[in-house]
Amino acid sequence: MKIDDCRERFRTFLADSGFRITNQRLAIFDAAFRIDNHFTAEELLDEARKIDSSVSRATVYRTLPILTGSSLVREIDVGKDFKFYLANPEKGNQQAQVLCEDCDKIFEIDAPFLEWYGSSVSSKFGLKPVSQRLQISAQCTEYRESGACKNHS
Repeated sequence: MKIDDCRERFRTFLADSGFRITNQRLAIFDAAFRIDNHFTAEELLDEARKIDSSVSRATVYRTLPILTGSSLVREIDVGKDFKFYLANPEKGNQQAQVLCEDCDKIFEIDAPFLEWYGSSVSSKFGLKPVSQRLQISAQCTEYRESGACKNHS
């Protein structure tokens, strides 16, 4: 999906949810879609301020739940004191994360089976899945053997 289509979906989501469409929220949205990898709220703040210097830390933290609520940005909890986020232009795209314990990188992989698995397991209890995630913690064999790795920064 094109960035302009995503931006329009975000504007519609804001309006339908009773939120004001502000320049700061749009700058935060644009910043999220400029970042190619996973990002923290602080990294999003830095990028948003390049677009609109009036964006505040508080506005970023208040806007992130709105972005995740729109399904245009995914929140990824890796069990640290902060969360990571990733622009998600393809609504409903099932992804699994592989977390490297050596370099703290998050690798995304398509996991189309997640929808089926979640539905199958939940239906056994008469439930309907609302959300699900698959995360795998891993170690880099190359880094552990040689002290260097193409993924380790």
